[in-house]
Amino acid sequence: MKIENIPQYEDLNLVTTEIRERCKDLILDDDTLREIQRRFLDNIKRGLGKDTHEEAIIKCFVTYVQNLPSGEESGKFLALDLGGTNFRVLLIELSQNHFEMKSKIFAIPQHIMLGSGERLFDHIADCLYKFMKEENIVDEVLPLGFTFSFPLIQKSLTTGILKRWTKGFNCSNVVGHDVVQLLLDAIDRRGDIKISVMAILNDSTGTLMSCAWLNHNCRIGLIVGTGSNACYVEKQKNAELFDGEDLGSGNVLINTEWGAFGDDGALNFVRTCYDEEIDKNSVNPGKQLHEKMISGMYMGELARLVLEKLTKEGLLFGGKGSDILFTRGSFYTKYVSEIESDRPGTYSNCIEILEELGLKHATEQDYINVRFICECVSRRAAHLVSAAVAGLLNKMGEKKVTIGIDGSVYRYHPHFHNLMMEKIGHLTEPGIVYDLMLSEDGSGRGAALVAAVACRHPR
Repeated sequence: MKIENIPQYEDLNLVTTEIRERCKDLILDDDTLREIQRRFLDNIKRGLGKDTHEEAIIKCFVTYVQNLPSGEESGKFLALDLGGTNFRVLLIELSQNHFEMKSKIFAIPQHIMLGSGERLFDHIADCLYKFMKEENIVDEVLPLGFTFSFPLIQKSLTTGILKRWTKGFNCSNVVGHDVVQLLLDAIDRRGDIKISVMAILNDSTGTLMSCAWLNHNCRIGLIVGTGSNACYVEKQKNAELFDGEDLGSGNVLINTEWGAFGDDGALNFVRTCYDEEIDKNSVNPGKQLHEKMISGMYMGELARLVLEKLTKEGLLFGGKGSDILFTRGSFYTKYVSEIESDRPGTYSNCIEILEELGLKHATEQDYINVRFICECVSRRAAHLVSAAVAGLLNKMGEKKVTIGIDGSVYRYHPHFHNLMMEKIGHLTEPGIVYDLMLSEDGSGRGAALVAAVACRHPR
């Protein structure tokens, strides 16, 4: 597949020799990426296996979503989307190739995020009631899809046991419990609305379903944003933990939870001192190591750590940094995207950002070097994602696959799409045709579509 306008690194002849030498560890060649892919696929196999799942790092949770949208789904559906400090309620109307959505965002105050599980689900039920009343659907019993973007062990399409909280949540009496039942209990306590929960899912599943409704070749759903994860279509016979009735497709969506790749040391051979520093200062040391090398939560800080180290070694800014540059978290991931958005040979965004960081004394050589460092960090992220995606494509063995993607890094970085398109081509078997598709509102539309498909295939 020919990809045009692949961005190259800053002209290497302009980057100082010392900077190029010090950034070598951030540049992964294709042989290294193939070894990463091999280790990733070995982890996927272990996650799918009944005898190896318990010890597997990449858990490959069965979602029990067996069928993709046909494009003929119709009706009214509710969706709930909980994945962070904001919570959305959505009303979605589907007809053939038509989609209409109304939604409302509700805040989740910190005292609820850190309070009891009962209080959290009472708050969710209260938001649901307010929305249904505004839309005059209180008296209707509508199918509902629930996007719950935290690690879940699914026992069925409508049973999801919370494995652990992330993203600042720590509600009591939820871990180890079925979140669908907790939602239904909260609705029962109210007694003024009725719903029919058809499915629980995470955001990568929602992304796949949302894109598959528009593009029937979609077989992978990918998140590259604050965090990173992927789901894909697997044959039921390979998913040894699948324990349900085959609804006819012979397939089931697998939620890989690939952010944990490397937690067993599999990525140690490519991790740098910067990665170790990121991990050491995180809220979950030793966990989610793959995610920490690629996602938006960490990319800016990775770049800052490189800049700090090379400044203290006298290779940037004349050896004179700033208090802001040396402050953890001060170099945002959006800075990486903005610096790389400057046209070749121009540095207006870079100059503005460095001035914000108290580095007005930076020279043009510093601008060149800073952009190269950002490029090394973001390209490594794109190439690590590409190695894993190519691994899934090779494993699936289908000749034509669309990958649905959502997330701020993919959406806003100026070159991430093209970098992935190019690198996936280097790492897939000959004859596989692929494309990347930006998801529009995967977590909302996807939840409704899972509910719609479940209505099409009632159990």
